[in-house]
Amino acid sequence: MDPLRYLRGYPPHVLTQVQALIDAGKLGETLRKRYDHAGHAVRDDKALFAYVVAIKDRYMRKADPLNKVIYDNKLHVVSQALGTHTAISRVQGGRLKAAREIRIATVFRDAPEPFLEMIAVHELAHLKHREHDKGFYQLCAHMSRDYHQLEFDLRLYLTAQETESAGAR
Repeated sequence: MDPLRYLRGYPPHVLTQVQALIDAGKLGETLRKRYDHAGHAVRDDKALFAYVVAIKDRYMRKADPLNKVIYDNKLHVVSQALGTHTAISRVQGGRLKAAREIRIATVFRDAPEPFLEMIAVHELAHLKHREHDKGFYQLCAHMSRDYHQLEFDLRLYLTAQETESAGAR
């Protein structure tokens, strides 16, 4: 398995630095120093819903309301899905209703809070922008000032989780 699979697309000099940290066994330690891993209070679906809606209300008041936000243990990091957003259309009487849902991988229940914020912001941005285009990333950066750094660090975190669990086997 490719230990740097979450970092594909980054320049070779970045991959070399990350590989050096992995080889020295210091990637996880480096991230723990940067992010207090004491955890966060967003442990259940009710708290997650309140957390995501608070971010939405702060930055996207005019966006359609969310009907559901949950941790989903069926989302696997392996398939590159850390969160999903869906708009499910249902006919109710003579009207078409859309229920908007966000599902976040359970790995974020135990991850540092900034990573939870980053994935929440990412999925909220999809309410306005379906594709990962310039407008999408501008909205993400508007909602989370350090969005790009957090996205990179999350990729490092996932890499560290994978390499540390592989080393424990």
